[in-house]
Amino acid sequence: MIAKLVKEVRFLKIYAAVITLMFGFLALSVFRQAAQKTKFAEIDVERINVVEKDGRLKMVISNSERQHPGVVEGKIIPRQGAREPGIIFFNERGDECGGLAFAGDLKDGQANASALLAFDRFRQDQTVGIQYGERNGQYSAGLRVWDRPETSLVPVIEKVEAIRKMSDGPEKTAALEELRKTSGAAERVMVGRDHDKAAVIKLSDAKGNPRIKMSVDKEGTPMLIFLDETGKVTFSLPQESQAGKK
Repeated sequence: MIAKLVKEVRFLKIYAAVITLMFGFLALSVFRQAAQKTKFAEIDVERINVVEKDGRLKMVISNSERQHPGVVEGKIIPRQGAREPGIIFFNERGDECGGLAFAGDLKDGQANASALLAFDRFRQDQTVGIQYGERNGQYSAGLRVWDRPETSLVPVIEKVEAIRKMSDGPEKTAALEELRKTSGAAERVMVGRDHDKAAVIKLSDAKGNPRIKMSVDKEGTPMLIFLDETGKVTFSLPQESQAGKK
């Protein structure tokens, strides 16, 4: 009887040792695999979240359906229409700080497309971007620079949300226009190609009013125009082409 018990105890010790070694081997294998890079020849994915070791979101690569809405100081950024596929960047505070978006389709037989690579001011919206847009048989493309205020974008987001709850009509349109004028945002620089097929450099004042425009039109004619804040031409070169130019 004692011999049988000794034999069984010995068996259990061996069994326990084998199991321990197996679990140790598996744990080591998992650890080594986690530390190694994984290589894929091809992968289909709807969204990729790039995060820091502590889980903070730094970048989202996504299709349109699963795209992150964007956030500033914990406030979701309202966006009109469907979300576009692309990339959104996030800073150390978790705020959106730029991104890449693109879209393109046919509408009534004509191209309806856009693309934008933009970088935001801290706690604000885009301040510099490379942009392309096409609609109704016309397109423009170029580098754009916007003014953004010192204040956070959050109050503007809240006002936009309140206005969108209003019934459609003149009052809602007027409220959106007033917000656009008072939000502190204005396009200051545009360098590119406009809807009239001209190569242009356009410099605007703090209200977004064009004040200097240098261009070469589709016929190859160069022009330099100075304007006042109402859009009236004050000086142009060549001077004989001043009349009627804006």
